[in-house]
Amino acid sequence: MAATPPPTTHSSTARESGARGRPGYSREQIIRIAVAEFNAHGYEATSMGKLADRLGISKSAIYHHVSSKEEILVEATDHALSELTAALDDAATADGDSREQLRAAIFGATTVLCANPDEVTLLIRLRGNTEVEQEIMERRRSITRDFISHVKAAQQDELLRTDIDAALAGRLTLGTINSITEWYRPTGLLQPEELATAVTSMVMEGLANRP
Repeated sequence: MAATPPPTTHSSTARESGARGRPGYSREQIIRIAVAEFNAHGYEATSMGKLADRLGISKSAIYHHVSSKEEILVEATDHALSELTAALDDAATADGDSREQLRAAIFGATTVLCANPDEVTLLIRLRGNTEVEQEIMERRRSITRDFISHVKAAQQDELLRTDIDAALAGRLTLGTINSITEWYRPTGLLQPEELATAVTSMVMEGLANRP
């Protein structure tokens, strides 16, 4: 007679399913839901206890996946920052002159936001109330400086109007891109590429060097 297989337990099911883990949530799910809670109620106001209530699990179950809410903050914002940095690095080596590289930077930053709206929202709402937040904000400022350098390079090459300060133009452009988080929905009518094209066209037309 063939041996009867042992009954399937919760732990063996979790192992087979991959990443759900002990509390019934994967680490990625916990981070995604936590980011949504941070954006809805504020990072400082969202304790691990409140997050546990939102998830319907104990705090110890959350700590099975992450050590603190600071770890969640760092991982979520690091993803957005890394994507933005990569987009600007790609723009710096794009074919064409400095104007085309600025165009690529605007397009790339917009598509990153469309792909990561919650993470970017969390990033731009930080106020630097902790050392961890200050470190993240310094990385954010570094991206702003890189963006401004793209504008300045195109102005120096006389490919953009120079009556608008490069720092002002760069910050206004990033502000326009960041404002998309307030209304953009991935399930909406506009695809990321369409929105990125529209933003890029609008900004570049406004900065065009006219006779």
